[in-house]
Amino acid sequence: MKQLVAFDLDGTLAESKQPLPDWMAQAVADLLEVAHVAVISGGDWPQFDKQVASRLPPRADLARLWLMPTTGTKLYTHRGGIWSPVYAELFDEAQKQAIFSAFDASLEATGFVPERTWGERIEDRGSQITFSALGQQAPIHAKEIWDPDFAKRKIIQADLRTRLPGLSINMGGATSIDITREGVDKAYGLKKLRDASGISLGAMMFIGDAIFPGGNDYPAKELGLDTIRVRDPRETLAVMETIVACQKS
Repeated sequence: MKQLVAFDLDGTLAESKQPLPDWMAQAVADLLEVAHVAVISGGDWPQFDKQVASRLPPRADLARLWLMPTTGTKLYTHRGGIWSPVYAELFDEAQKQAIFSAFDASLEATGFVPERTWGERIEDRGSQITFSALGQQAPIHAKEIWDPDFAKRKIIQADLRTRLPGLSINMGGATSIDITREGVDKAYGLKKLRDASGISLGAMMFIGDAIFPGGNDYPAKELGLDTIRVRDPRETLAVMETIVACQKS
C-alpha cells in the first residue's frame, strides 16, 4: 500500500490553469481518507490556491495534503486553520535578469512568435521563471492546439539549454517552459517532500500527463517512483477511484 500519492496539476487534476471541477475535488477528498496527497506543479501559490486549496470540500483532511508550487521549490501545509509556507527557495535578481535575456534571445532565434497572445508570456514566480507561449491568460482551446506534441517547445528548450547552462529547463502544462535552479525538478521536489513528511520515496507514487523524456513529470519516473501517465483529468479520476478501492480493501 502507498502512503502518499503525488500529482501533477495542469492536464492531470484540472485543465490548464482551471480550478478543480467539483467531481475532482470530491475525488481528492476521497483519496485523502486513505492516503496523503501531494500536488507538485509549476504554478505559484496564488494559482494553487485558486485551482486546488479553495476548491476542496469541508470534509477533506487538509492535514494530509501537501501543496508544492513552482516545481517543489516551495511547500505549503495546512496547520492551525491556514495554509503556510514551510520553505521557499528564490532566485536572486541577477539570475532572473539572465533568464529573461535568454528567453528573449531564444524566442528570436527559434522564430516561435504566435499570431496572438493573451497576457504576459514570461512570469517571475520567485523560485521559478515560466514562459507561457500564448500568454498567461490564454484560453484552453488555443493552448491545446498550439503544441500538442511538444515539438515546438522541444526546439525552444534545446536552444535555452545552450544559453543557460547550469539551470533546469523543463516543459510543463500545455504551452509552458519552466526554469529553475540546477537540479530542481519534480524529483528534487519529491525528495524535499520525503524529508518534510517523513514518508519514504518507496511509499509514494506519482501521476502525471507529462511522464516522457523532456516532460516535467519525467523526473519522478527517473527517481524510481511508481508512476502512472494519464491523458487528462477524466483518466486521472479513474486511476484515483481504483487507488481508493484498493486501499480500502
